[in-house]
Parts: sequence; C-alpha cells; structure tokens
Amino acid sequence: MTDAISSILSQIRAHEMRARGPLADAPAGNAINPQGLRPEGIGRAGEAAEAGAPGFGATLNNALDNVSRAQRVSGELQAAFEMGDPRADLARVMVAMQQSSVAFKATAEVRNRLVQSYQDVMNMPI
Repeated sequence: MTDAISSILSQIRAHEMRARGPLADAPAGNAINPQGLRPEGIGRAGEAAEAGAPGFGATLNNALDNVSRAQRVSGELQAAFEMGDPRADLARVMVAMQQSSVAFKATAEVRNRLVQSYQDVMNMPI
C-alpha cells in the first residue's frame, strides 16, 4: 500500500517537473510561478516541519497548490486571449489548458487511490 502511495507521489513530482519545463521561456505574466511555494521549514497549521524532508501533508498541499495555480493561470490566459491580448497567443493558452487538465485528472486519481487505500485499511480484519 505504501508503495502505491510512493508511486503516486513520484508521478505527481514528475508531472510538476514537466509542467515547469516548457513554460521556462514564457513571459512572467503567463508562466506558472514555481517560486510561489512556501520556504522549507514553514508549514501550515498542524504540520510538523522536519529538517530537509517535507512530510506527506506538505507534499500533498504543494501538489494541490500547484494544481490550483495551473487552473488559475489557464483561466487567466483564456480570458486574456478572448479579450484580444497580444501576449496570450493560442498555443500558450492551449498548453496551459492541457496542463491544468492533466494536473486535475492526476489529482483526482490520487484522491481515488487514497480513498481506496483507506477503505482497504478500514476493512482489514483485526
């Protein structure tokens, strides 16, 4: 079960790295900003901060923040394109929309697998 969760988390990290790569040449207003992440050691309420390695909760929060950011950027680019902004070309809008779609689908799959893992643990005989 923990191997499945580790596999899913590594897939999320790989997706995050792929999402950062193609937009490196995009103008600052149209790019997903990976620098918006929290500094290490600073977490949300109730999170234990370890030196060096983020916990499962921090990793999950970062992944959800990245998905939210991708969807927001996609919406902003789409609105800018519809209003005729010359900086929002069709290719960049389509890439941003696909990135947000893939990120959302990956997040939904992670949620489904976590729920299934929880149900498996709850149904284990004592």
